[in-house]
Amino acid sequence: MSMDRKIENKGKKWRRLAWISGVVIIVILVFYQIIFGDKSSRLNVDVDRITIEQIREDSFLDFIAVIGTVEPIQTIYLDATEGGRVEEIYRREGGMVEVGDPLARLSNTTLLLDISNAETNYTRTVNDMRMFRVQLEQQNLTSRNQLLDLTLQLRQYERRYKNNRVLMEQEHISREEYEISMEQYEITEKKLELYRETYKQDSIYRILQLDAMETSLKNMEENMKLVYQRLDAMELRAPVYGELATLNLEIGQMVNRGERLGRINIVDSYKLRIEIDEHYISRVTQGLTGNFEFAGNNYDLEITRIYPEVQAGRFSVDMEFTNGIPDQLRIGQTFRVRLELGESRNAILIPRGGFYQSTGGQWVFVVDPTGSFATRRDIRIGRQNPRFYEVLEGLEPGERVIVSGYDNFGNVDRLILR
Repeated sequence: MSMDRKIENKGKKWRRLAWISGVVIIVILVFYQIIFGDKSSRLNVDVDRITIEQIREDSFLDFIAVIGTVEPIQTIYLDATEGGRVEEIYRREGGMVEVGDPLARLSNTTLLLDISNAETNYTRTVNDMRMFRVQLEQQNLTSRNQLLDLTLQLRQYERRYKNNRVLMEQEHISREEYEISMEQYEITEKKLELYRETYKQDSIYRILQLDAMETSLKNMEENMKLVYQRLDAMELRAPVYGELATLNLEIGQMVNRGERLGRINIVDSYKLRIEIDEHYISRVTQGLTGNFEFAGNNYDLEITRIYPEVQAGRFSVDMEFTNGIPDQLRIGQTFRVRLELGESRNAILIPRGGFYQSTGGQWVFVVDPTGSFATRRDIRIGRQNPRFYEVLEGLEPGERVIVSGYDNFGNVDRLILR
């Protein structure tokens, strides 16, 4: 008897195989995505909300735009050389003054007393010197008279001595009398010689005394001049021609020595005071040039002075005009100056934009040629001017980059552009 054979359902078998194969394929795809797939973070971005610029190679103009403030070419400060009370004010701010024009008058009773004492001392010294001269002259006359007496006495003793020598030889006088006359002559001769030496020394001493007194008197005269100069300083005068910019005085005000009273601006020429970011401090030197446009004309400038102090991240320079000064220039007026930092040369350029504040110029988002997405790329930036950054590494001419700010992109690696 034959046995019945179970017939398998082939359709059900194939469905099971298909299901198993599908599961295996899905698992393989998942593992492939995990191992080889793109793990970069993404962000969808609306193209209308960003700015895309093209990288290009062109001449890089190495300059920066800075603000310059008009200042006088020179400022003369008015300081009080003597203290005192303000009695009169002759001029006020804003007007032009000539050299020597009186500006204000001060008074100082203590100074007047000092001057009176100095004059008294000077007069006393002059009188003492006159009396001393008279005394010296009298002493000189007395010495000369004594010198004449000794000279006469020596001649008399000499004549007696010579006569006695003849008389002694003829035995008309004793030898004792002769020797007495000889001794008188010799002693008188030595006295005369000694007196002449004394007279000579006294004359030298008198000359030294007179010279010392003359020097002392000259010193007192110089001191008197200084004293009178102090008195003249009570009258504040303009030391130069210029514009009286400030005069900080009021009637009755007490002024101390050394106190600043005002200033005069020399307005025959002007300069611009420029504030520059400390980032450029190593590149700014004397002689660098710049220019600005005003009323349709271009004016050239040159750096003549660099101030070394850095305050609030900025330092200052003075620039003077080299090809004429604009008419109707006013102190305090400001201009936008183009300051040249170096010669122009070809470079790869990226337009300035908000991306620099977000990345520090270390990377940018580069747009794919399809325009559908942008990826992050490291770059290196060199010099900069108000329009472009110089690209040293990471970008090629023709590529497009996002130059607007990245603050809203977070830390993503890829932007999907819609």
